[in-house]
Amino acid sequence: MMSKRKLNQLVTEKLVNGWDDPRMPTISGLRRRGFTPASIREFCKRIGVTKQENMIEFGSLESCIRDDLNENAPRAMAVLDPVKIVIENYEGEGETLTLANHPNKEEMGTREVPFTREVWIEREDFREEANKKYKRLVLGKEVRLRGAYVIKAERIEKDDAGNITTIFCSYDPETLGKNPADGRKVKGVIHWVSADKGLPAEIRQYDRLFTVANPAAADNFAETINPDSLVVINGFVEPSLAAAKAEQGYQFERMGYFCADSKDSTAESLVFNRTVGLRDTWAKIEGK
Repeated sequence: MMSKRKLNQLVTEKLVNGWDDPRMPTISGLRRRGFTPASIREFCKRIGVTKQENMIEFGSLESCIRDDLNENAPRAMAVLDPVKIVIENYEGEGETLTLANHPNKEEMGTREVPFTREVWIEREDFREEANKKYKRLVLGKEVRLRGAYVIKAERIEKDDAGNITTIFCSYDPETLGKNPADGRKVKGVIHWVSADKGLPAEIRQYDRLFTVANPAAADNFAETINPDSLVVINGFVEPSLAAAKAEQGYQFERMGYFCADSKDSTAESLVFNRTVGLRDTWAKIEGK
């Protein structure tokens, strides 16, 4: 929807946070959300120029930025829904690991990531029980931490409500950068952030502003606003992201593409905006 009158209504009625709100289809909004100039140019190239009014799927624009960032965005690790892991047999204060900034581009260099006895992982990356298709951490089984060691979940601790608060693990010290010496296979790989060195960050998970493909055709387009177009959560990111520049895109491994907010993010108080997910989840929803 590109009607200036209707976009102005969104702003004046405070349904969005100004013309540069990352959900708005404005250049300032797209740039703040992390859409690169190259992706916007590619989108214009794909759709062409016409004098007739027509409707373009928002997924087309998302496809352009996803292709661009997949090729050019450095990788980093962030945990958005954290649960703590304690590696009980890990001794010492920690160590510094070297990870590639991009799996397919050596020229993008490497970064240093601290590894410690306690780390955060995604809550969805652990289950007490699971079938063979689940390639993450399961109680009594092993998984590899990205760029680090193979760990095994030994036991868990829960709060009074039954929520898991801590996963106690052991690790194989001989598996840094290599497979277990005894030949056992560990298929799953999950990301992590040091609990001691990781930085807290506000994560703004932006999604499509409207729940329908053509909100302009609705009797009251304001009623088609997606209530989940902005979900704010708190997570942890690796320390290297303290130096993230505004609008610089990153792939948070396994989670999507994000950038530091150009207005609110500082080295002392990090704020990251989700640009786009790794996959087009809306295509599946609309296809049902």
